Amino acid sequence: MEKINWGIIGCGDVTEIKSGPAFNKVKNSSLVAVMRRNGDKAKDYAQRHNVSKWYDDAEQLINDREVNAIYIATPPSSHELYTINALKAGKPVYVEKPMTVNFTSAIKMMNASKVLNVKMSIAHYRRAQPYFKKIKQLIEEKSIGEIRFVNLNFYKKLFSEEELKAPGNAWRVDAEIAGGGLFHDLAPHQLDLMYYFFGGFDKISGIALNQSHLYTTADLVTGNILFKSGIVFNGIWSFNVDKQNEKDSCEIIGSEGKIIFSVFGKQDIAIIKNEETEIISFDPPKHVQQPMIEKVVEYFLGEGHNPCSAEDGAQVMLMIDKFTGSI
Repeated sequence: MEKINWGIIGCGDVTEIKSGPAFNKVKNSSLVAVMRRNGDKAKDYAQRHNVSKWYDDAEQLINDREVNAIYIATPPSSHELYTINALKAGKPVYVEKPMTVNFTSAIKMMNASKVLNVKMSIAHYRRAQPYFKKIKQLIEEKSIGEIRFVNLNFYKKLFSEEELKAPGNAWRVDAEIAGGGLFHDLAPHQLDLMYYFFGGFDKISGIALNQSHLYTTADLVTGNILFKSGIVFNGIWSFNVDKQNEKDSCEIIGSEGKIIFSVFGKQDIAIIKNEETEIISFDPPKHVQQPMIEKVVEYFLGEGHNPCSAEDGAQVMLMIDKFTGSI
């Protein structure tokens, strides 16, 4: 294989800017086919993005001889089915986060990749962005000494009944489709970064509650992790506050200072040490997945390592299931 010819299953909103255009901007990569169950929308996407083929059936795209790699960007409930079908067709898979709906499903996907000996990567794309790579560098260089603990606070306002009517919001709080609501949709980014920064863990516990009763999934989750290194993580996710109390903050506290950053907001890193604050700022990529897609293409072509393995994705799903009491 000298070039990756991508097919997208699920060419919805996430692929418009975040990922889709990047497949044609990365070296030795091109987007040749897209699929969506609504054929009119698939055709429209293909025409707007200059993609030569479109389908309304996933199996037709998977079996397209020109397509030699699959990007799965559907809601999580269908990730396992499409991933395993693509792997059976001998085509490497790049699957959106969350990897799937739960840890059990993630293990099935991971094992299929191993048994069939077909490559697979998970779209935890933040770990490839310069902003988050810099945070990892600061940790590894011991810029704030030995890491002691991490506090993550993520609060978002409650969806209104009107907002819940929008299709783009409704599925995210449907446990059968998303796996477990907004926590399952957003926390994988944050938890993967913790795994990327600090490695394996020994103990995990958490609490999941539905306080507002506006929808059926948890709107408040807390979690604690003891990493093998002895670092402790404490996190709280609330999706039922008012607008003025929204927050997106992660603090990494070390023996000589702390690092403060946002996962979803402005890409500024604050390094506080000896009563002085240094700010390092980054501009996010236009296509936020492009750095990750570049690494995935290199991996699929045998020119680099896997930037986020199925094993990594499964560990993130294990964290989520432990926090929410699913396991």
